[in-house]
Amino acid sequence: MIQRRPRTSSTTASARATVALLLVLVGCTASPQEESPSASRVTAAPSASSPHPSPSPAGNPADGAPTSLRLTPPPGGSFLVRGLYPPVPTRCRNAERPTLKGRFPGTLRVRRSDDGTMTITVALPFDRYLEGIAEVPPSWPKAALEAQAIAARSYALATTGWSGNEGDSLDHPICATTSCQVYRGIPVPPDPTHRRWVRAVRRTDGQVLLQDGHIATTVYFSTSNGRTYANEEIFGSSPLPYLRSVTERDDGASPSSRWRVRLPFHDLAEFLRAAGRWPHGRAISDARPSGPSVTLRGGGAMRSIDAGDLRDAVNTWAPCLHPGRYPPDTPKGTLPLTIPSRWMRMSSTDDALIVTGRGWGHGVGMVQWGAYGKARRGLSASDILAYYYGGLRPEHHPEPGLIRVQVSSGLTFLHILPSGSGAKMGGSHLGAGSLVIRGGDRLEVSG
Repeated sequence: MIQRRPRTSSTTASARATVALLLVLVGCTASPQEESPSASRVTAAPSASSPHPSPSPAGNPADGAPTSLRLTPPPGGSFLVRGLYPPVPTRCRNAERPTLKGRFPGTLRVRRSDDGTMTITVALPFDRYLEGIAEVPPSWPKAALEAQAIAARSYALATTGWSGNEGDSLDHPICATTSCQVYRGIPVPPDPTHRRWVRAVRRTDGQVLLQDGHIATTVYFSTSNGRTYANEEIFGSSPLPYLRSVTERDDGASPSSRWRVRLPFHDLAEFLRAAGRWPHGRAISDARPSGPSVTLRGGGAMRSIDAGDLRDAVNTWAPCLHPGRYPPDTPKGTLPLTIPSRWMRMSSTDDALIVTGRGWGHGVGMVQWGAYGKARRGLSASDILAYYYGGLRPEHHPEPGLIRVQVSSGLTFLHILPSGSGAKMGGSHLGAGSLVIRGGDRLEVSG
C-alpha cells in the first residue's frame, strides 16, 4: 500500500526495471513479501473450444463495436486472466515483456481506452477482496496477519470514503497496486499457506480502527529506520492523532533493516550515464560525499549529484543493466531495491561508492516487519495496532457488499479462462473454453 512491499511473485527483475523506466516513482507503502507481486510471463494460447455469442455493444461507436465487456464468472467460480502490455524498446539486459497473470473471483469489466489499450476491473465481495490482498507472507505469525488484515480493511474503507450501511455497494474503486494496497486475487499457482491469510481475514471480520467515529486511514510500510514519522512530516497533511512517531525495535528480521550496498565506480558510471547524469566516455575515479550530495570526478569531468537523484538513477538502471547483481543479496534475503530508502549515508573507497542505511517505505503508521517482530514476542493484534496507531483498538463497523478493484490498465491482449461452465458475457452464456480479447481500434473477441 502506498508502496508494496520480502515480495509476492510478479515479473522478473529485468521486466520490473523496464516498467520502472516508464514511471515517475512516488513514495508508497512497502510490503514485505517473500516473493515479488504476481504477474506472470506466461500467455496461454487461445482455446479452440466452442465459440461464444457475440457480445452486445456496451458503447455506441458508429460501427457497433463494443467499448466495454462484462464477464460474470461461473457460480462460486473465478476467472484466470493473462494479459500482455505493449512492447517497449528497452536497453535492459534479459528484458522480458511485462505480463499480467491472476485469478479473480468476481465480475470482470474490460474497457477500451482512447489509445486502444484495455483496462480490467473486478467487482467482488469485500471480504473476497481482502482475502486477495498480498501485503505480507501468509507464513507470518497469526497476530501479525490479523493486524495486517485489520489495517488493510480500515485503509480500503477510509481511502474509498465508505460511509454506507452493511452490505451496500462501494462505488469508489480502489487500485490493485502499491499506490493503494497490493491485490493479487487467488494465488497462481495455488499456495497452500494462503489459507492462513484467509483465516486471519475471517477472524477479524468487520473489525476496523476508528477515530472519533470515523475509519482511520491506517497507512503502513515495510521497514523503519528505528522510528516511525508523524503523517505531516512525510505527507504534509494535517496532523492526525493516530499517526504519531513511535520508536521501532522489532523489525530487525527484515532484509532492509540495516543494509550496505557497494557500487564499484565502473558500475556507478554506467548507471549515471544511462540516466544522463554522467558524461559518456568518462570513468569515475573519485567520490566525495558531502551532506545530501556526492561530488564525482574522473576523466576531467566533475559532477555534484544529489543523494536522491543518485538513488533514483541507481534503482532504475542497476537491475536493468546488471540484473544478476542488483538488487544485492543480504544474509536475510534480497533487498527490494538496490538502495532501499532515503535514510542513508554515503562513503567511498578507492574504487567504489558505499551506501549504508536503514528501512524501506514511507515511514508512517504500522511497520509491517515490526508487527512481525511484536507478534513473535507474543503481542496480540490489538496491542500491535494500538502501538502504531495512537492507542486505537479494533471495533466493529459496517462493511460494503461489493468493491470494485482496478486490476490493471494499458493492456493490449487478454486471455480469460473461466473456472468452469456457467460463465456469462453480458447476458449470453459462455462455454467452459477461454476467451481472447484484443484492443486497438475496437475490442476484438474470439474464443
